Amino acid sequence: MRDSHSSTARPATFAELPAVLASAPHRLLFLAGAVAVLLGMLWWALELTWMRFGLHGWPQPSIPPGWAHAMLLQYGMLPLFMFGFLLTVFPRWLNQPALPRARYVPVAGAVFGGYVLANLGLLNLPWLLKGGFLLMLAGYLSGLYTLAQVFRASRERNDHARSCLLALGLGTLGLVAFLAYLFGGPPACATLAIKLGTFGLLLPIFFSVVHRMLPFFSGNVARGYVVIRPRWSLPLVWLLLLAHLLLDWRGASGWLWLVDIPLTLVFGWHALAWQPWKAMRPGLLAVLHLAFAWLPLAFVLYAVQDVIYAVSGRLVLGRAPLHALAIGFFGSMLVAMVTRVTQGHSGRPLQMGAVAWLCFGLLQLVALLRIRAELGGDAYLWLVIAAYGWLLAFLPWVLRSAWIWLTPRVDGKPG
Repeated sequence: MRDSHSSTARPATFAELPAVLASAPHRLLFLAGAVAVLLGMLWWALELTWMRFGLHGWPQPSIPPGWAHAMLLQYGMLPLFMFGFLLTVFPRWLNQPALPRARYVPVAGAVFGGYVLANLGLLNLPWLLKGGFLLMLAGYLSGLYTLAQVFRASRERNDHARSCLLALGLGTLGLVAFLAYLFGGPPACATLAIKLGTFGLLLPIFFSVVHRMLPFFSGNVARGYVVIRPRWSLPLVWLLLLAHLLLDWRGASGWLWLVDIPLTLVFGWHALAWQPWKAMRPGLLAVLHLAFAWLPLAFVLYAVQDVIYAVSGRLVLGRAPLHALAIGFFGSMLVAMVTRVTQGHSGRPLQMGAVAWLCFGLLQLVALLRIRAELGGDAYLWLVIAAYGWLLAFLPWVLRSAWIWLTPRVDGKPG
C-alpha cells in the first residue's frame, strides 16, 4: 500500500542532510543498520560462493569465516538498530527528556565505523579487523554509559530498561572477550563472545522490548484485547538464558534440554497469552505477532535437538535452531519493529506497505531455506541461495526506508 503522504515528502538537501539525520537517534542508527544489513551479508554471500563454487582471488579473513559472520551480525548489524531504538525510547520509558545529539551521534559513528572497518578487515587485513572491533567497543561503552545515565536520573526502576542495560553490559563483555582472542587469547574467548552475543545480548533485548511493546501495541488497536505483561517472565527468561549460555559454552550439551524445554514453554505461553488471533489487523500489528511465533518454534527445534543429543550423542538439526532464531525471529522482528517505528516517527500512517510486506514474506522463505541447508544434500548450495535471498529480500526495504530517514517528517514536526 502506498503512503498517502509520500508525494509531499522531499529529500533533504545536501546542506540539510546532517541535521535531518541527526534530528533523532533512530534516523542515523537505523540508516547505519540498513547499510550494515546489506554490507555484512554481501561479504558472507561472496564468502559462501567461494566455499561452494570457488571465486578466484577472493581474500580470506585471518579468523574462521563463520566466527566473523556471527560476530559482525550479532555485535554490529543488529545492535545498530537496537541502539537506535533504545536511545529513542529510554527517555520515554523513564520519563526523562530526549537525548541531545552529542549523546547519540558518537555511538552511531563508533559502532558503524567500527563495523565497516571490521568488514574491510575480513579481506585479509587483520590490523583493520582489530581496529574495527576496538572502535565498536568504544561505541558500546558510549551507548551503555548514556543509557545508564538516563536510568540513574530517573526515579522509576523500569524492569524493561534494567533488562536492556544488563544485556548491553554482557554484550560489551562479549566484545572484550573477542578482542582478547584477536590479540592472541585462546579460541574459547571467541566462542564465549559468540554465545554471549546470542543469549546474553540479542535475545534478552529482543524479548524485553517485545515484552513491553507487543501487548501495548495490540491493546491500542485490537478490540477486546487483554494486555498481559507478567513481571515474572523477564527474570525467569534471564535465568534460563544464562543457564543455557553457561552449559553451551562449557560443552555440557547433554544437559541443555533442562533449560531449553522450559524456555520453549515460556515463549509458547507468551505467544498464546498475547492473543495473536485478535491482532491480525492492521498488518503492521500482525507481523509483530507472526515474527514472535518464530521464537517458541526456534526453541522447539533446540529442545528436540537437545533430547536427541542427550540420548544418542548426535546433533541431528545442526544450526537449524540457531537460524530459526536468528533469521526467523531476529530478522522478522527487525523488519516488523523498524517499519513501525519508521512509519510512526516520520508522520506517516501506521501501515505495513507493499515493500515491507515483500521483505517480510521473502525473509520467511530465507529462514526456511537456511533451515533446509542443515537437513542434508548440497548444504553449501542451500547456504548460498539463502544468503543471496537475504540480499534480495532486504534491498527494496532498505532503499525505501533510507528515503524516509533522509526525508523530513511529512507532518512538519521535529524529529
